[in-house]
Amino acid sequence: MARSEDTQLVFDASCAPRRVMGLFTVKWVSLVVHALDRWPGGRCRTGQLQRALPGISKKMLVQTLRDVEARGLVARHVQSVVPPKVEYELTPLGKTFAQAVEMLYRWGEEHQQALDELEANMAGGHEVSESPSFKFALKED
Repeated sequence: MARSEDTQLVFDASCAPRRVMGLFTVKWVSLVVHALDRWPGGRCRTGQLQRALPGISKKMLVQTLRDVEARGLVARHVQSVVPPKVEYELTPLGKTFAQAVEMLYRWGEEHQQALDELEANMAGGHEVSESPSFKFALKED
């Protein structure tokens, strides 16, 4: 839980903000969750998901799916046919996480120009200067 010590805010290893940011920092998690959230019918096979996410290897996709399944965001359904048919869908918890992912994606779309400028400055070896799009007022208590 986040707590305040004097003038510093301390985020313990088990606090909710650190745990949720841990999910967002795993490279493919937000994309996999977003794809499953948008998938027609709500269930998707591994191969379909891989084709929807260019650049992800089968190994990385399977690893990511196992990770989000272990975290309770995705349910794995195996049909006993030959060969076995495996489908994935979001759990109720995964659907709420998908809402947060969607908000971040919308933010990215709304700030695309500023993000492009920052990326161009960084790629050019320039120090990133303050952009008017990224000036924030500090909240006074």
